[in-house]
Amino acid sequence: MKIAVAGTRGFPGVQGGVENHCEHLYPYLAKLGCEVTVFTRKPYISDKADQYRGVSLIPLSCPRSKLFEALVHTFRSVLKARRIQPDLMHIHAVGPSLLVPVARALGMKVIITNHGPDYKRKKWSLPAKIFLQLCELVGVVFAHEIIAISGNIADDIRKKYGREATVIPNGVDIPDPADNDEYITKMGLQKGKYILSVGRFVPEKGFDDLLAAFNEGHFKQWKLAIVGDADHEDNYSRQFKLKAGENRNVVLTGFLKGKPLREIYTHAGLFVLPSYYEGLPIVLLEAMSYGLNCIASDIPANKSVELNETGYFKTGDLTALRIKIKEFIDNPVQEREAQLNIIKNKYNWEDIAYKTFQVYNKIITGKSTL
Repeated sequence: MKIAVAGTRGFPGVQGGVENHCEHLYPYLAKLGCEVTVFTRKPYISDKADQYRGVSLIPLSCPRSKLFEALVHTFRSVLKARRIQPDLMHIHAVGPSLLVPVARALGMKVIITNHGPDYKRKKWSLPAKIFLQLCELVGVVFAHEIIAISGNIADDIRKKYGREATVIPNGVDIPDPADNDEYITKMGLQKGKYILSVGRFVPEKGFDDLLAAFNEGHFKQWKLAIVGDADHEDNYSRQFKLKAGENRNVVLTGFLKGKPLREIYTHAGLFVLPSYYEGLPIVLLEAMSYGLNCIASDIPANKSVELNETGYFKTGDLTALRIKIKEFIDNPVQEREAQLNIIKNKYNWEDIAYKTFQVYNKIITGKSTL
């Protein structure tokens, strides 16, 4: 089964939910016998990266622009894919879905994965939001099959377009905890005495809310560590970094991967995800896989993860967030085993890959095995 993939910046070690999803999914599909070719973006992946755990990587150039990058790259990927004659083309995310009709016109069978309604992100202007809704419509109408990473996304697709989507979530591997603290010590952090949050510096992640709640809370001996950065530096990310820099108890690490990321997850005292929008929050799943106490905003995507109800706060309510942080600092809740069971039962990459393989087989053979 030959699969071509577009819609991701690439991997390994590239910031982003779609990138994390693809980095884990396709090596498992390769183990199932799929011949997978992923088209990556040169601004993020070098020309030398041509293989990753059984997956072929083909870097293609594109403008590094939040407006045109994904569309230009996906268009080039579709044209390139035609040359390798895949059995199936898999396109990820709403924006790149605009190119589904082009892939079909070139004779390819196409599946899309909807990682969430990107047009709800705060970073987009009204014209951009309307355009992204058009991209979603085109993808849903013309794709042979649709995967949604959460039930609420599938429900939304059904209500708006009358099509069914197969729900296959993001996943996470249960990690081995770090056995050292060299990195966090270098960053001025102490084991169990810092609040951790992870993500891109964009408005919908709510990091400015978390910073404000931390500043107002005056949590003695605790620090706030935020892992991540902006893909495209803008006024929001610049202003956020300036505000964070005003408090010496706030640590911005930049984008992390590998051992430093594992270490900062392992030793955190509390994980907080204050986002206004998510498709399905991989960073929250990762925090749960480390057995961390977790707090999250009560948006549908976060609630679908099924934390204990005490772990949620009203989205955008700084007072509620501050109170919730204090509650967890003063009275830590130990739910490690319950969280690990959720990860094992619902977010196992082997199961996710097999379900994806079944959808592929359905498109190619016309027979459902689900």
